[in-house]
Amino acid sequence: IESFMGTIMSIGVSVANAVLLITFADQARRSGNESWPAAVHGAQSRLRPILMTAIAMIVGMIPMALGLSESGKQTAPLARAVIGGLAGSTITTLLLMPVVYAMAFHGKPIHTASLDPIDPSSKHFEKEAR
Repeated sequence: IESFMGTIMSIGVSVANAVLLITFADQARRSGNESWPAAVHGAQSRLRPILMTAIAMIVGMIPMALGLSESGKQTAPLARAVIGGLAGSTITTLLLMPVVYAMAFHGKPIHTASLDPIDPSSKHFEKEAR
């Protein structure tokens, strides 16, 4: 059970990092870049925050992973799952996500799917406010 909880924790942090990377890549793409330069820009701009988050959490889990306290043998699997999951997901997020993003959006038009008449990037934008 502890290992599963650690896995869920590391998945949560990984998804948050991936969403930030994709958001920045998408902003760069909407500003006129092609998909690959936008993906690289997203990865470069989020490199430091993603590494800081992962390293801080990994370093914080090391004492728990060693299991030296009274209940250390019970909680150590949680910390080990978090450390392994974050190490793998950080590498995957920074190396694989930009490639997947670039492949998915290669040659796709830049437009929004918004139907909101207040959204300036929507095809249905009404210049006059009601």
